[in-house]
Amino acid sequence: MTSQTTRGHKRKLADNNSGPSPSREPSSSVVEAEVKSLIQTVRDLSSRPVEKIDRAALRKAAHALADYCKTDELVELIVQNGAVDAVVPLLTIADKAEPTVHQSFTEVRKEACFILGLLAVKPEYQHQIATAQALPGLVKLLQAHNISSPPARTASFGGASGGGNERSGSGGVARRAADAITNLAHENLEIKNMVRQDGGIAPLVRLLSSWDLKVQRAGAGALRTLAFKNDDNKRQIVDCGALPLLIQMLRSEDPGVHYEAVGVIGNLVHSSQDIKQRVLEEGALQPVINLLGSSCSESQREAALLLGQFATQTPNDDGPDYKSRIVQRGAVPPLIRMLSAPDTALKEMAAFALGRLAQNSHNQAGIVQGGGLPLLLELLESKHINLQHNAAFALYGISDNEDNIPCIIQVGGLQRLHDCGERLTVQASKDCVNKTIARIKQKLERDDKRVLNHVIYTMRSSDRSVQQAVAVSLAQLAPTGELKNIYVDKAGLDVLLELLTDRGATAKTLQDGAAALLELAKKVNATSPVEAQPQQPTKSVYLGEEYVNSKTLADICFLVEGRPFYAHRIALLASSEAFRAMFNQGFRESEASSIDIPNISYETFTAMMRYIYVGSVEVEQELALPLLQASDQYLLEGLKRLCEAALAQSLSVENLVDVWQASEAYSAPQLAKRCVLFALEHCTEIIALDSAAAGGGAVAGSGSVCGSTPTGSSLVSQASASMQIGGAAAFAELMIRMVPALRSSLLEDLAKAAQQQQAQPQNNQQQQQNQQQNNPGPGGGGAGAGAGAGAGGGAAVFMQQVLQNHGILPHHH
Repeated sequence: MTSQTTRGHKRKLADNNSGPSPSREPSSSVVEAEVKSLIQTVRDLSSRPVEKIDRAALRKAAHALADYCKTDELVELIVQNGAVDAVVPLLTIADKAEPTVHQSFTEVRKEACFILGLLAVKPEYQHQIATAQALPGLVKLLQAHNISSPPARTASFGGASGGGNERSGSGGVARRAADAITNLAHENLEIKNMVRQDGGIAPLVRLLSSWDLKVQRAGAGALRTLAFKNDDNKRQIVDCGALPLLIQMLRSEDPGVHYEAVGVIGNLVHSSQDIKQRVLEEGALQPVINLLGSSCSESQREAALLLGQFATQTPNDDGPDYKSRIVQRGAVPPLIRMLSAPDTALKEMAAFALGRLAQNSHNQAGIVQGGGLPLLLELLESKHINLQHNAAFALYGISDNEDNIPCIIQVGGLQRLHDCGERLTVQASKDCVNKTIARIKQKLERDDKRVLNHVIYTMRSSDRSVQQAVAVSLAQLAPTGELKNIYVDKAGLDVLLELLTDRGATAKTLQDGAAALLELAKKVNATSPVEAQPQQPTKSVYLGEEYVNSKTLADICFLVEGRPFYAHRIALLASSEAFRAMFNQGFRESEASSIDIPNISYETFTAMMRYIYVGSVEVEQELALPLLQASDQYLLEGLKRLCEAALAQSLSVENLVDVWQASEAYSAPQLAKRCVLFALEHCTEIIALDSAAAGGGAVAGSGSVCGSTPTGSSLVSQASASMQIGGAAAFAELMIRMVPALRSSLLEDLAKAAQQQQAQPQNNQQQQQNQQQNNPGPGGGGAGAGAGAGAGGGAAVFMQQVLQNHGILPHHH
């Protein structure tokens, strides 16, 4: 038993007990001596013949001992000094005496019940009290209670009713006896059975008819304890006629009465379908629903729990569906209001009941229309495990109704489900959330497209948040074949891009938008890496590695950083339009024997020339950016693609803006696209960058790209020097600059994806035919053969190939 439960029992037992609790030091020898003296006094006085007992002294000693029992630290001392054996006989004192004498001991018996109830709060003493034959005495006191007449109204008639001594069978004694049984049987299966075997259930049921509300509460409290996880006791309680009385108590104006009554019924129906059916047949449904509006939050909680149990009742062949009946009788609105109550336990039980009711398709729509959806989503984000699970189960039920899918998506429910699914710690709750997401996706993928079209239509809403929630959700769940319709024809892509470029958007909104756009790009194959092996120009001649910076047959010399670099005009002419223009169209370079190269480092120029002579080059990271600039300047598209691939592989949050600016400055659209996708993929990291850190070292252009600040990158540095990353607003600013290029690319990708989707059957058939027809022999390899002929053939053959490639000589067939 927890300390909170213990305190609850002690408060209940101490209700209306006269006299304050003693304030003494538990370890005091004086207290110990007084406790021993009181116990001995009780034992001595009660052992005398009835006519010689000093009733006032006995009551005073019992009352003082009861005060000591209220102090937890003294209970062990009291029991060890024989209090149980001394007090139990007081329950039956003067039983055989005349009625007037018997009545004079009423207060003594009440004090005895009170003492035993306080001692029984400690589970370790329950068995000792029961084996001391306390239960028969307590049951006898219950049986003696007079329930046939109402309490005297002394204020109305001016009379007195006993001068402080209650009559035999009074409510005070019965209440104390019932409370003692409650504590003795608490979580003790053996004593629960002993109470039944000693005939205690029938008189407890009889107390439910008492005129005294406190007696009703005490009797119901004891029955509640006895019924908990004890099927034999449940059956006997029902057989003794408790159900009609309990249902009457549900309608009581006294919160304590209907709280105990609904608690008893809840324990009776738990794991017992037949008793649950009898309770419903007796008419408990509407009174329980009415308790949802009680001023007592504990009654509301118990009523919600009970309704959740009623909702699981399997209807008979011709019986009612209780899920529908509960809703028809007005349970949903108060349950939804309870979801926003400050009491966590109340919210938990309301979500439990709604989750069970949501297993009916008609109820599912009613819960959403009644405003339950956003509240359940909030509870899913709670820190309380049971609350999370009940909310998750209710949302799973709600998602089964097709009409609810647009509502879930409009309020951002899908994103919240994804977020919570990652944070939940209990696997059952995670599974429930994942099943809810899968159920939503399944309904969106139906062949009739009814749900999908309904969701798409909601993008016409004038509410931007609704538009954005729909566009974000469909990027995750919409079938691939519908992407063009959603994001091109219905302008869903523009909705996503508008979200990402909103400077006032929250970090969470930007993260959701980035994840959605990235998912959309993945679905249309827009996230494939930049090709590392570019297609070579058709007119290419490769002299080979041995001619790189070689004087052999060299006819031009470049001066790079003051150092000579020997080259061959014919190789340069064959490599790009830039060199052909330089040497063929009357420029001064066409006649010069040496040409100054002012804006490229020697290392960069060497790598570029190696590509021209060999057809490939390993792009080292520190040369990637200046080599990209050089390849753009000299129109070497193949080399540019190699540089794009190297830069794409080296992307980081710190160099992102520099690389992107380079892609824009040097016409590298594939790299630019990869930069945007990288930004979307690392949105959270970028937003998390501290502004001060961004100003001190993450300012785009002020740091290094691929490890060092490259020669010739001043254009990039100047263009990006004012751009900083870090924070939601800065990320939105970054998107404003990046997104236009991505938009045109994605629109093209979406159109291609749609065409591929439509042409897929024909393409599959064509591929099969091609595989059967194409059986290449060992004589292929045109590019390799050409390169080998250029490198290993004679000068005449080589020259002939060059002139043919440039159209100066005709090709021979």
